[in-house]
Amino acid sequence: MPKRFASAIEVAPSPQQMSVVLQVHHLEPRKTPNEVALQSKSSGSMIATGRHKQRGVITIRIGSMNQARSNPDKLDKDWLLLLAAWLLVTAASLGSLFFSEIMDLPPCSLCWYQRVFMFPLVLVLFMGLFPFDPKVVRYALPLSAAGSLVALYHLLLQAGVLPERAAPCTQGVSCSDVDLLVFGFASIPMLSLVAFGAVTALLIIILRSSSR
Repeated sequence: MPKRFASAIEVAPSPQQMSVVLQVHHLEPRKTPNEVALQSKSSGSMIATGRHKQRGVITIRIGSMNQARSNPDKLDKDWLLLLAAWLLVTAASLGSLFFSEIMDLPPCSLCWYQRVFMFPLVLVLFMGLFPFDPKVVRYALPLSAAGSLVALYHLLLQAGVLPERAAPCTQGVSCSDVDLLVFGFASIPMLSLVAFGAVTALLIIILRSSSR
């Protein structure tokens, strides 16, 4: 019986960060001349298959490794998007504290719910920046999406689209009162919705980019 074995070698030369896998299978000696066929796949990998009259079948597969490593430009773009998301949630959190602690505008119940979703994002997104980890989107996206829904609900209450009896603020600060208009038209729930919506959009872009 002829012996069979396979050997695999991986190398990652810079800057392309490509992987090379060499597989050698010893089969029955063949008397046909050496043949080599090169096939390119849609995924970007290439496969070269050859026949050696004494060695049998030789297969060389050259394919890209992790796309995040093989494309520095894409990595930089995703990192910048995550940085922009972190700056947004940080500015929104500081703005919320400024309104309540400096301007003495007490937050209502819905404001507190939005803070519950906003404040953790500052830490979660920062942990994904240094070093860059696109997996942080899995934890941040549910927070930003839930915060967007609460902010939208709050905005609809203030606009009168939803009845006041639908507000969870049964006592204390009213959820439907408009205490402040930034630039003369933007209420606090509107600013919150813009921040949550922008962060959610950025996280979705990063998620789709990293999954390709």
